[in-house]
Amino acid sequence: MRKTAIFCALALTVGVAACAGLGAQQTQDQLAAAQFARKQADTPAKLAKLKALPQNKVTLVVKNGKNYYIYADAAQCQCLYIGKEANYQQYQQIRIAQNIADEQQAAAAMNQEAAMDWDSWGPWGPGFFY
Repeated sequence: MRKTAIFCALALTVGVAACAGLGAQQTQDQLAAAQFARKQADTPAKLAKLKALPQNKVTLVVKNGKNYYIYADAAQCQCLYIGKEANYQQYQQIRIAQNIADEQQAAAAMNQEAAMDWDSWGPWGPGFFY
């Protein structure tokens, strides 16, 4: 039981670390799917402005009385995603759908693990290899 708990904690730690790197890419993919415009910081002046923005989160900016949503990533892609209200609403729908799919996949994996009935394997069960 203790080995299983340690294994689960280790797996969770590795999973969270892996997801952190994938999180920015997943967000950028979702923004692109919602038809946010991607602008590259291709000059030192643009890169300096990009670095001054809040990083790796969608932020509301009001310009000339209109709402725009931006996502700045100076570290990885050195780019800025810009969208209007309709793009942001579509992005939110994509995020919700992805969260539901992720939760369903995790639940299916947990149900499959629970159905394995490892005790019936006797000494050759998962604990044998640890």
